[in-house]
Amino acid sequence: MNIEVVYGLPDKQLLLSLEVDEPVTVEQAIELSGIKQHFDDIDLAVNKVGIFGKMAKLSDNLKAGDRVEIYRPLLADPKEVRRRRAAEGKKMSKGGGAADEKP
Repeated sequence: MNIEVVYGLPDKQLLLSLEVDEPVTVEQAIELSGIKQHFDDIDLAVNKVGIFGKMAKLSDNLKAGDRVEIYRPLLADPKEVRRRRAAEGKKMSKGGGAADEKP
């Protein structure tokens, strides 16, 4: 069966297509693809994985046509970033800038 394994950094991305025998797990597909030789920072004990954008376990079995994605750790918590942006927006709107002045 044909599957894909993908990983990306901001400046380098790699998508590898490979033909494997069934059954194959996510972890086996990653190992068979050789993608870890292209990226030093892939550590399956740390990096989360998914299949077409849905979180998966290394032990999950793949189906023909699946794309295994290896995710990088988040640098910032998205919820915290949104909270900060919302707080900054409230501060700015209370500031009484030029848009609030009447002619």
